[in-house]
Amino acid sequence: MERKNASLKKENSSVHIIGAGLAGSEAAWQLASRGVPVRLYEMRPDKTTPAHKTALFAELVCSNSLRAANLENAVGLLKKEMQTFDSLVVQAALSTQVPAGGALAVDRTAFSRYITDALLQHEMIEFINEEITDISSVDDTVIIATGPLTSQALSGSIRGLTGHEYLYFFDAAAPLLSRDSLVGSEIFFASRYDKGDADYINCPMNKEEYLVFRDALLGAEVAAVKDFEKEIYFEGCMPIEEMARRGEDTMRFGPLKPVGLTDPRTGEEPYAVVQLRQDDAAASIYNIVGFQTHLKWAEQKRVFGMIPGLGQAEFLRYGVMHRNTFINSPKLLNSNFELKNRPGTFFAGQLTGVEGYVESAASGLVAGISAAAFFNGEDMPVFPADTAMGALALYISSPALKKFQPMNINFGIMPKLTEKIKDKKNKNAQISARALFSLAKFKESLHR
Repeated sequence: MERKNASLKKENSSVHIIGAGLAGSEAAWQLASRGVPVRLYEMRPDKTTPAHKTALFAELVCSNSLRAANLENAVGLLKKEMQTFDSLVVQAALSTQVPAGGALAVDRTAFSRYITDALLQHEMIEFINEEITDISSVDDTVIIATGPLTSQALSGSIRGLTGHEYLYFFDAAAPLLSRDSLVGSEIFFASRYDKGDADYINCPMNKEEYLVFRDALLGAEVAAVKDFEKEIYFEGCMPIEEMARRGEDTMRFGPLKPVGLTDPRTGEEPYAVVQLRQDDAAASIYNIVGFQTHLKWAEQKRVFGMIPGLGQAEFLRYGVMHRNTFINSPKLLNSNFELKNRPGTFFAGQLTGVEGYVESAASGLVAGISAAAFFNGEDMPVFPADTAMGALALYISSPALKKFQPMNINFGIMPKLTEKIKDKKNKNAQISARALFSLAKFKESLHR
């Protein structure tokens, strides 16, 4: 295939989107659904990243879970809000869902294929398979959604465009195991608090097993980090070995928490539990929940093989670690994800400091709707602050933040209720009800 120029060509009749990840794909869908022509650029598979393995759009690289589905959880609310705006990512997730208790997990390949097919078949979208390295001279409407693994060349162009230094952190991906290789009388199927249909494989540990496992983690050899890269971890995706270093019980209050589970051998709650979650529709692949890691591959096989039931585990993919990049959004962006000093240039996805699959897609939805309004010469709508999408947009654009760090959606960044409600579950449900009511009014106003 002939290589095109690495900089965006002037094309006043289209919106350019750089990156076909979750954010870029969702933005493209929102624009095309509003009749706005889109030129969607993606460098894969000609040039790949340390985390991606396929050429499909919206590839999920860390986990197959889009997290909680209920409205008492902020990410459940976020998905419901996105569904209100016909989100392609949510459509794909619901169409490729696999069992995961109270969470929304998907068959990763089917999920990405669904999104890829929908975008490639849309008459308003032109796909261009090339790496964009320069955006400095573009005057057209553009959405930069290249993700936390933005190429070095484009990173330099963005740095020149924004005039601000990047922030960064390290992210990690958990190993994938063959289901047939998970054996042992100690493992059992169950969901925490009996939610769902016993969707998780559970590997219980007694205190002695747990302490021996933690000691092995502490002594295991990690992959080398380049000298110029300081290790700054995002708390929501902490490597398991880093968690072990933080204290004897840190893992037991994190991914190894036994709460809500009963060991059928003893009829009691285990001291610690490692959970594995289904990763594909055929239930042939499972990932170790919360076991993002930077251990060397041989060490992963040795140390994780100490977990009850995983002694013969076949690793289909070892855990990997990579450098994630994001811009200083509070100084650079407004709540429409638009660059303050360059109207018509938008950012979306983890590059903005939103963290998580759903949050990335949601930012693409907001950026796409905003870019459509800008392209058509209309006022850009501002999502209400009492909605999950609006609260997330305000968080990443708030200049009052003294120390900006990546953020998952949570009820803590949304406005408090006027009335005090002690029960947390009921309070969260009320916040969600308020948000959905507000969003419905907001959506109605867009069509007046």
